[in-house]
Amino acid sequence: MTLLRTGPRGAELFRVTSGDATVTVHALDPDADADLLHRWVTRPTAVFWGMGHLSRDEVRDTYAFVETLPSHHAYLVRWNGEPVVLLQAYDPHDDPVSTAYDVRPGDIGLHFFLGERGPGGAGLWRVLGPAMIGFLLSGADARRLVAEPDARNAAAVARVRAVGFEPGPRVRFDSAHGPKDAQLVFLTRERAEELAARAG
Repeated sequence: MTLLRTGPRGAELFRVTSGDATVTVHALDPDADADLLHRWVTRPTAVFWGMGHLSRDEVRDTYAFVETLPSHHAYLVRWNGEPVVLLQAYDPHDDPVSTAYDVRPGDIGLHFFLGERGPGGAGLWRVLGPAMIGFLLSGADARRLVAEPDARNAAAVARVRAVGFEPGPRVRFDSAHGPKDAQLVFLTRERAEELAARAG
């Protein structure tokens, strides 16, 4: 099974360089990364992430639990060594979103949290988006990416559409944080490769 990539805590799993930016993806370390994650997810602007009420230890314990799940993985994305994004990937067959759409073999679900703009500033997403897509589709069994941002989170919906995701239906399902009204968006491997060829 090569749908989701993982490795030891903190291990670098993927690297790509674009201009003067090097983006790396690391297996999340729930202990070493706990302070950073707690600072990110408890900001007022992190309301859609649903963890703002948790203590540092509760955030750590949440991701330690995620680490035990073969169907869900968490990653820390760095820009020139600086942490900028919390990325989560999962097999939709083993997630509540499966009640909201017809899951296909090779689907990978994803969530991302932009924690810092880092040295990339306004141009950050133009590099980060394709880098994360490249990482998520690097497994041989990965065929399509599926994101389900909160339908009210216009910024997140705009970010995924800006890097090529196509809109699907608006759906409602019971998530780990309660009922969720989500905008499904999809990106096939073929479309991602076509967009990468145009950009390259």
